[in-house]
Amino acid sequence: MGAAGTAADPRHELASRARWRGLEAAFWLAALSPFLLFPSHLQLASQIAITALFALSLDLLLGYAGIVSLGHAAFFGVGAYAAGLLAKGGWGEPLSGLAVAGAAAGLAGYAASFIVARVRHLALIMVTLGLGLLVHEAANKAHWLTGGADGLQGVRMWPLLGRFRFDLYGYTAYGYSLVVLALAFLVVRRLVHSPFGLSLRGIRENPVRMPALGAPSRSHIRKAYAIAAVLAGIAGALLAQTTETVSLATLDFQRSAEVLVILILGGAGRLYGSLVGAVIFLVARDQFSGLNPQYWYFWLGALLVLVVMVLPNGVLGGLARLADARPSSGGRPAPSPGGRGIVGRLARLAPSRRDRTS
Repeated sequence: MGAAGTAADPRHELASRARWRGLEAAFWLAALSPFLLFPSHLQLASQIAITALFALSLDLLLGYAGIVSLGHAAFFGVGAYAAGLLAKGGWGEPLSGLAVAGAAAGLAGYAASFIVARVRHLALIMVTLGLGLLVHEAANKAHWLTGGADGLQGVRMWPLLGRFRFDLYGYTAYGYSLVVLALAFLVVRRLVHSPFGLSLRGIRENPVRMPALGAPSRSHIRKAYAIAAVLAGIAGALLAQTTETVSLATLDFQRSAEVLVILILGGAGRLYGSLVGAVIFLVARDQFSGLNPQYWYFWLGALLVLVVMVLPNGVLGGLARLADARPSSGGRPAPSPGGRGIVGRLARLAPSRRDRTS
């Protein structure tokens, strides 16, 4: 196979995208800097790591499969309450609590996916919003179990790995949250750079044509929705374990809206957009609320409008556009590795009819 054929091979393209770059290593090394540079802000850093994981779960749906969800906080809250109830019941081991929370949220997400996979566009937005509101109201009514508006009381966590206690300074909380975020990121990164991830992008572009290429749209959407729910549940469990409290705020519509804003800020469909967006949003919120406690939402809204006007594809989208605009060695703009021609590349990746019947 010639160089042109190799470059056109979707498998070669997926392998090329899966390679680690130096900037990625620098990003994760920079994530360790709060331990040395901002030791008094580790609680905020742990909140950023948890929110980044939550945003990463939504990015799998919105950025790659094109599924807009306004009720994603439902799975975040299910994970938080599952971990909180387990600890309240006497089992405060953090790692097993994460597993239980992820399983509970995953089951809820898989059950909901049968409804979500059947609708698109405006109906999809209404369905996800309705599911989120239903879960929120159910938790509010089940005061005997969740504590209702008073929140879940009596959550006590054991030391992580039997050694590291969750202290007020946030050293254990941030280290724990960062490690879980990194592991989840590795899983999602491998997933989106696989044929399954390419299929999700094809569904985002043309869900009608994808079944003809051997990628059933509804089945893939159900899988992606369940995986995203697991990640959101783990993020919720992290919040419950590191703060030792669970409230109805974990299920609020505001949380679903904020994570959508985070993706808009960072850039949906770019993996690191969820992480960068979480940093920008939470740091800006912390600073604006300190400068102007009464009207800080005004300045946050102004920042969002500014980013959307100047960088409509988010911060990382804008940086990628600048990089693509630079001339290559041949004097022409470098080709963008974006999502153009996803369905066509899947057609080349899928076996032909003759291959399937032979």
